[in-house]
Amino acid sequence: MKVDGRCHCGKITYSAIVDPQSITICHCTDCQMLTGTVYRANIAAPAETFVLLSGAPRIYLKTAQSGSQRAHAFCADCGTPIHSSAPDLPTKYSLRVGCLAQRAEFGIARQQWCDSELPWAVNLEDVPRLARQ
Repeated sequence: MKVDGRCHCGKITYSAIVDPQSITICHCTDCQMLTGTVYRANIAAPAETFVLLSGAPRIYLKTAQSGSQRAHAFCADCGTPIHSSAPDLPTKYSLRVGCLAQRAEFGIARQQWCDSELPWAVNLEDVPRLARQ
């Protein structure tokens, strides 16, 4: 499926091809910190399908406990996380689902790092809901 995405301010735009049924939700503490929320939703795009249409993201190079590195791309103007990848010659990009115009069309395939999930954030059935603030 072809998707298009952008940062919040619109300076960075891109397109890619993804499998709409391949979203991964990550509950690790790094994803919680890097998003400022309780988990991150990602969808993989093969590197050869990812096309940066406008703007140039800033890169934050994160080193994991294992010593491996991950390049996190974000908009330097509005701070929107765009994707992550291997720092050198990526074979795929892990796109941030919230930036994609087609985000409502996807299905979750799996969750990972569930030992770090925040229990209050995964079952919201009994929490009162408002259509708008």
